[in-house]
Amino acid sequence: MLNHMVEQFPHLDAVFHALADPTRRAMLGQLAERELTIGELATPFSMSFAGASKHVRVLENAGLVTRTIRGRSHLCRLEAARLAEANAWLRRYQHFWTAKLDTLEALLRAEDEARAKKPNKKSKE
Repeated sequence: MLNHMVEQFPHLDAVFHALADPTRRAMLGQLAERELTIGELATPFSMSFAGASKHVRVLENAGLVTRTIRGRSHLCRLEAARLAEANAWLRRYQHFWTAKLDTLEALLRAEDEARAKKPNKKSKE
């Protein structure tokens, strides 16, 4: 069973490594809007082309971004398939969190009902 899960999502380590950095997540957010050059990706971070290129390389290695070189411009595009794979992997745990949140909701409702049934001490004073 474990081997099957590893084979089903062979790129998860690289994807989660790429997503672990806030700069790379922000770059993906920018690329979700449109294709951008590495220079355009670098601008909001006041980062050099070389620094931005290193981040793009990590995103490329994870399969999250493809880079097309046109002359001197390196145009980057989001590749959402690997994000979909990561999402599919995370969805397997959704039932766990849903159950925990349902339990929490029931406890909070019970607590609210218990408070509503108690007489208010201030109203007696």
